[in-house]
Amino acid sequence: MKSAVSSLFSSKNLNLHHSPFSPSHYSSSILHSKSIARLSPTLYHNIKKNTTCDFINLNHKFKFHSSLAPIMASSFKPEQARAPPAVPLPTPPVTKFKIGLCQLLVTADKDRNIAHARKAIEEAAGKGAQLVVLPEIWNSPYSNDSFPVYAEDIDAGSNASPSTAMLSEVARLLKITIVGGSIPERSGDRLYNTCCVFDTEGKLIAKHRKIHLFDIDIPGKITFIESRTLTAGQTPTIVDTEVGRIGIGICYDIRFQELAMIYAARGAHLICYPGAFNMTTGPLHWELLQRARAADNQLYVATCSPARDVGAGYVAWGHSTLVGPFGEVLATTEHDQDIIIAEIDYSLIELRRTSLPLTKQRRGDLYQLVDVQRLNSQS
Repeated sequence: MKSAVSSLFSSKNLNLHHSPFSPSHYSSSILHSKSIARLSPTLYHNIKKNTTCDFINLNHKFKFHSSLAPIMASSFKPEQARAPPAVPLPTPPVTKFKIGLCQLLVTADKDRNIAHARKAIEEAAGKGAQLVVLPEIWNSPYSNDSFPVYAEDIDAGSNASPSTAMLSEVARLLKITIVGGSIPERSGDRLYNTCCVFDTEGKLIAKHRKIHLFDIDIPGKITFIESRTLTAGQTPTIVDTEVGRIGIGICYDIRFQELAMIYAARGAHLICYPGAFNMTTGPLHWELLQRARAADNQLYVATCSPARDVGAGYVAWGHSTLVGPFGEVLATTEHDQDIIIAEIDYSLIELRRTSLPLTKQRRGDLYQLVDVQRLNSQS
């Protein structure tokens, strides 16, 4: 009997070594335990009456030992679950600000697309957005045939890249940060799906080339092989901006939780995913993946899709969205052209991480995520 009761009281539901044991606490934990009633009728009777039990004497009687307590979290080595260890969440330049997600209708007219995107950015800024996000491939139709035709040499300057020249200029004039969706980029003999980030001075501060290419084949539904024309990027992208530390992914990148985990370990407050999910995977996975990336990593996730054009060769799902660090949808839209303005409050990150202290509960003794780029930079 001593062994059975000792085992019962050292379970995670009733930890004598770490719990306060008010009558209501132990009552709710073991009131309905038939084992207690059978093994110690007096103890069960006292609990049921909601009267105080002498747990000091009980401990002595049944010889509870500290070795029966749950293993302390430190022995799980949570800091070793990330290699190198995760960096502390940095203090952001602002705690609250507005984000603008511009869900744009994309046409075959590049000049029109650029002018239209500029107008949408200006409208979002006029509504108070300090950060504006554009969709994936907003200056070109989404097709392997179009990528080479619409591609721009971003590194060659404004004359060779009118799309990014516009983004730079409007960011500087409006004093906002822009996550510029993505455009086809030409670099030498290669093409990339590339997102550019501009600061409030119009300076290009980050360039993310889509890491995971969209190569899928769902029989009878959709087949698209980006790797026929595009080259995969080689570098995760995280950047400090006037509105916090932002990780960047493009569309298919959102399916790979390891990338989001790396961004979280690098101290990201927000991950932005310009993306153009389709009519097959969009209804099933678009919101699901956003909420998963946000909840798993306890940070903000923002996505921006093109508007739906049912006459296009590739039909986008739409539904641009902002998700909070608890996995809650804070703002979204349907499939038509739209501009979402929503507030981000970074204080909620610490609140959620305090309520659910996942970083302190990871099992570094069992698993580890390796950030190869950071690890190599330290060697």
